[in-house]
Amino acid sequence: MDIISQLQEQTNKIAALTFNTFGTLQRDSPAVKLSPNYPEPPANPTEDAANFAEQPKLMSAALVQAAKQFDALVAALPLADGGEEAQLKRIAELQAENDTVGQELQRQLEAAEEELKQVLELFSQAADNCLNLKKPDYKIRELIFSLELDGGIPDPVVPANLLKFHEREIV
Repeated sequence: MDIISQLQEQTNKIAALTFNTFGTLQRDSPAVKLSPNYPEPPANPTEDAANFAEQPKLMSAALVQAAKQFDALVAALPLADGGEEAQLKRIAELQAENDTVGQELQRQLEAAEEELKQVLELFSQAADNCLNLKKPDYKIRELIFSLELDGGIPDPVVPANLLKFHEREIV
């Protein structure tokens, strides 16, 4: 697990400890008389008064330990090399690299979408030919074989009935 994930985990642990500490203190603390005009509050049924006195110490020790672990993780973070200017330069380099990769992915996506349109159109034509019992267009077979050679379409994607229809009619 990387340091950032450990810091997030430790932050969650501190938050949970804090939440549980406040909840326990609210639940188990003895009632206090707010004003002499009010009657005595009912006694809180605590089973062990010594245990109640010990709980805040244990919970605060757990919080302190979690905070120390958090500080140790922060100290383990790598220092920035070269100051703020070097960081900004590195961010700009990474952003430029990200933009380049994004543009390449966009070009590949557009090419794949265009190829998909062609395949769907030819598949539609082949299905219409099968339904109408027309002789198939040789473009469909050429496209399928070119896609297989390019590695652009795996064998299971090509419907077996379509290839059998073409082999029967062409041969």
